[in-house]
Amino acid sequence: MPLRNIAIIAHVDHGKTTLIDVLLRQSGAFRDNQKVAERAMDSNDLERERGITILAKCTSLQWKDTRINIVDTPGHADFGGEVERILNMVDGAIVLVDAAEGPMPQTKFVVSKALKIGLKPIVAVNKIDKSDERHGEVVNEVFDLFAALDASDEQLDFPILYGSAKEGWMANEPEGPKEGMGPLFDLVLSHVSPPPVEKGAFSMLATTLEADPFLGRILTGRITSGSIAANAGVKALNHDGEEVERGRITKLLSFDGLERVGIDAAQAGDIVAIAGLSKATVSDTLCDASVEAALPAQPVDPPTLAMTFRINDGPLAGQEGSKVQSRVIRERLMREAEGNVALTITDTGDKDSFEVAGRGELQLAILIETMRREGFELTVSRPQVVMRTDPDTGQRLEPMEEVFIDVNEEFTGAVVQKLTERKAALMEMKPSSGGQQNLTFLAPTRGLIGYLGELLTDTRGTAVMNRTFHSYAPYKGAIQGRRTGVLISNAQGNAVAFALWNLEDRGPLMITPGTRVYEGMIVGGHTRSNDLEVNVLKGKKLTNIRAAGRDDAVALTPPTILTLEKALAFVQDDELVEITPESIRMRKRYLNPHERKSAERRAAS
Repeated sequence: MPLRNIAIIAHVDHGKTTLIDVLLRQSGAFRDNQKVAERAMDSNDLERERGITILAKCTSLQWKDTRINIVDTPGHADFGGEVERILNMVDGAIVLVDAAEGPMPQTKFVVSKALKIGLKPIVAVNKIDKSDERHGEVVNEVFDLFAALDASDEQLDFPILYGSAKEGWMANEPEGPKEGMGPLFDLVLSHVSPPPVEKGAFSMLATTLEADPFLGRILTGRITSGSIAANAGVKALNHDGEEVERGRITKLLSFDGLERVGIDAAQAGDIVAIAGLSKATVSDTLCDASVEAALPAQPVDPPTLAMTFRINDGPLAGQEGSKVQSRVIRERLMREAEGNVALTITDTGDKDSFEVAGRGELQLAILIETMRREGFELTVSRPQVVMRTDPDTGQRLEPMEEVFIDVNEEFTGAVVQKLTERKAALMEMKPSSGGQQNLTFLAPTRGLIGYLGELLTDTRGTAVMNRTFHSYAPYKGAIQGRRTGVLISNAQGNAVAFALWNLEDRGPLMITPGTRVYEGMIVGGHTRSNDLEVNVLKGKKLTNIRAAGRDDAVALTPPTILTLEKALAFVQDDELVEITPESIRMRKRYLNPHERKSAERRAAS
């Protein structure tokens, strides 16, 4: 059966996963009466909640006797490690852009990777039914983007389709006809070339890895040459050509719609999943015993942010979660690093803590949130950037990011001022549609930690920020951190409304009455630069004199409850975020005030 392998590339929320839902339904992958979840490809809870694709997934459908394997790629730069490997499996890409927003910076990240390896793009302008659509300008913007990314003449001569995935149609003209996805399927068959088949024995590059409770490790990739049958013997080579292991294929799986089905044999060009190997990992070559050379593997961009994951050693440890030991945390992190090449885990000198380095705040926050839902309790430090040393000059280098901000003109001054304070350089400033400015900065990753919340406050929630890794550059010097101190609880117990009411003048509170607190836990922000120890347990003194009625009810200002991402950005180097399945608390690294003072003196000397 003829084959086509394609990827769908789009920015977060431009309709990529919705489009795949429609393609599956119209190609007959679902029964007419089958109940299918909306955005079926976003398979885990976090993906559905945040509306983003985190893990690249594969699906397959049939159109006019041709099998089309479709890969859904993550649209966020933090998951770029996944994107690069996935693109090696496909021969063409559908670049999906919003008819109103146009190509976005995160699309640029994935498109640049796709054009670099020579994929021929098909441009699909989605959401053409929007009232503010501007398809003509969007197509020109896509052309300019491809040209800026050094696309070849063949890649610049791309076919264009217009449509609405939500309404279930694509056509050669913006007006229609609105008769389904047929034009898109036909264009894939005519424009995307069949997968290239090399001569020789079986070989394939492992591009994704996952753990299955029944089958063990499952490696997915495209067969480059030869054919493979279930129960055949294979060996794994790393990218240097050294043998990792030999084994037997216990299960050979192919994709059919959203399901994986067992098959007896597969040919070159097909995308399959293989179970049975215990050590082989992503970017290893799985091949016949006679093959000696490994397939070239795409290098992965380096991690730029690192955090320390520790056990929860606070007074409330073990009361909400079931997985608290350092051994269990280490096993879980190592398992995550196996399938996620953009993450690196290293043991620190302290046996109870581990350093986790990743591509960005979002990637690390999603790992923490996933672990939290699995019942883990842990404490994590503020994210730190991964520094490098220039081998020639011995200079310290830090990661720099390209930052793109769309903002209303009235707030431009505040944005430029704040980012300049964070050592960012304004590279470009151009007017955008609807009285907006499009700002491009080159900023150190350090300066962007926790900036998103500040940006939304400064612009009243109207700004849109996107960022992509740019390069390593010489260290830019110290950046001013949080300017105010915090309120720290000086005892353990349940917070009392009367005590919180008396503390409101000291700064914004971050807990509600009845919250369990302990010594050293952060309960609010201080209006001044120093930290202040407070008693949130002190109730009202009761006497035998009747109180006036107005004293009975205490009216508290609603507290600022921080989300995981905001808490990670809020804490300083001497503070930790404590994460349990039910709570997110912030605390000092040293809970005892005497230990804190000693640590400060040591740091000062």
